[in-house]
Amino acid sequence: MVKVSRKAHFNAAHRLYNPEWSFEKNEAVFGKCNNPRYHGHNYDLIVSVEGEIDPVTGYVMDMKLLKDLIKEYVEDQFDHKNLNEDVPDFKNLNPTAENIAVVIWNKLRPHIDNAKNLEVVLYETPRNFVTYSG
Repeated sequence: MVKVSRKAHFNAAHRLYNPEWSFEKNEAVFGKCNNPRYHGHNYDLIVSVEGEIDPVTGYVMDMKLLKDLIKEYVEDQFDHKNLNEDVPDFKNLNPTAENIAVVIWNKLRPHIDNAKNLEVVLYETPRNFVTYSG
């Protein structure tokens, strides 16, 4: 098995809160991330595909195709957006780094050969990141 990876980047704003809780409880759980005026991150994303090397092409996956999938299903949908307001996936889902990584994985999975493993690593900050492999 060989793993190939593509790095991408997007900027987005969000607010972490649970609408069923009081402002005080949201503040206690989410702190600054509960700002009613939102806050933003410069997200770094690494998408990896692992599988056997195709003996004809020499590829695990065509990196141009992976680049195009990330652009269409992640960058075009998330970049310079308010995740809470502009991205339907988060209408009823708190846009934590964990949930964002799962949403990205779910958007990409249908477009990548099921025989190959898919992994999403999302950096919310240089020191805080999430890995999701399905």
